[in-house]
Amino acid sequence: MPDLIAPAARLHTAWLDAHAEWGPGVHEDGFGLLATDEVESPAGFAAWVARLAGEPACTYRWIVEDDQVLGGIALRHGSGEFVRWAGHIGYGVRPSARRRGLAAWALGRMLDEARALGMDRVLLVCAADNVASVKTIERHGGVLEGVRDTALGPARRYWINVAA
Repeated sequence: MPDLIAPAARLHTAWLDAHAEWGPGVHEDGFGLLATDEVESPAGFAAWVARLAGEPACTYRWIVEDDQVLGGIALRHGSGEFVRWAGHIGYGVRPSARRRGLAAWALGRMLDEARALGMDRVLLVCAADNVASVKTIERHGGVLEGVRDTALGPARRYWINVAA
């Protein structure tokens, strides 16, 4: 059974395995990884995990099962420019763990977190051709606002009401 946990330095090797599976040049949504983060060394990885834990405007969680990192999900609390572009919630599941419902499960848990934070609704954005994310978002009540052209290609924008 998977669990949703705060990023943990003890999972360095497991996270590197997931990272390698994504392959070079692929963006891993939900992990908050920046080009300036050095994650190969234990010290660099620990510093990155500490940065994520100290981020006041975002809650990061990893999808973990049997000490294997299967994916990540981020809940951005604000409404700034990045949130307007990328959405309040971003997630990614490593290729070998896809098609198990993990993204839908994790999204449901993060919608509960958003509700607990007092958020009324959240924006989710995905590539227009990402059928798996479209189904995941719509399964949780996502209402399509529209499709916009972005630097990364067309993106679908959904709103989910989370008010209690």
